[in-house]
Amino acid sequence: MRALELENLSVYYGPVRGVEDVTLHVEDGEIVALLGANGAGKSTLLKAISGIAASKSGTIRYFGDDFAKKSAHRRVLGGLVHVPEGRRIFTALTVGENLELGLYGTKVKRTERADRLVEILEMFPILREHFKRLSGMLSGGEQQVLAIARGMMSKPRILMIDEPSLGLDPQKIDIVYDLLEAVAATGTTVLLVEQNVNLALEIATRAYVLQQGSVVLSGESSALAADSRLSAAYLGEVDGKAR
Repeated sequence: MRALELENLSVYYGPVRGVEDVTLHVEDGEIVALLGANGAGKSTLLKAISGIAASKSGTIRYFGDDFAKKSAHRRVLGGLVHVPEGRRIFTALTVGENLELGLYGTKVKRTERADRLVEILEMFPILREHFKRLSGMLSGGEQQVLAIARGMMSKPRILMIDEPSLGLDPQKIDIVYDLLEAVAATGTTVLLVEQNVNLALEIATRAYVLQQGSVVLSGESSALAADSRLSAAYLGEVDGKAR
């Protein structure tokens, strides 16, 4: 079943094009990567899907449901969670308090919240060590783990994550990517925006490459990794429509 399907989706910031006529799909349980150079429209696309940015035209279907006109909080209630670039944790709150905020406004019953917290701490054991620590005292890698864990608190059907490796050293990147694979192993669908092509293609089933707001390449990760047009897209040299 298709977890997410976009058809001819366009987003504009006034007269400035964010993305235009983007068509793509994500199957239930897949990890799909969105690739492209800075300014290609990757983050804008996630914002449109989560409802942070309004779409000008096109459709967004979430497990067959029309999401294009739903408010952002309704999309979260439906199980669509967006972990933004830069982590956006609350640095003046503890790790535990940040995790609890992952359930804010959701339908998870109070009686189930403690059990869910236990599940998350088992999945992300590093956070148990820092549970009462202020989040602003964590390293960048630990903050990224917290951001992902907070997103997982509400048991999302789709987790969208923007640039999880940004600003992290290689060891912490490996930890974060191992956790993303663990998230996918729970059955959660993952839509990943990543600047590091090799990292993304290692764990993604398929990928879409954006250039200047449009999809210019798509396919299985293994095929894209060997496609010379992928590097050309980052240099602004790919023309024509997606294959």
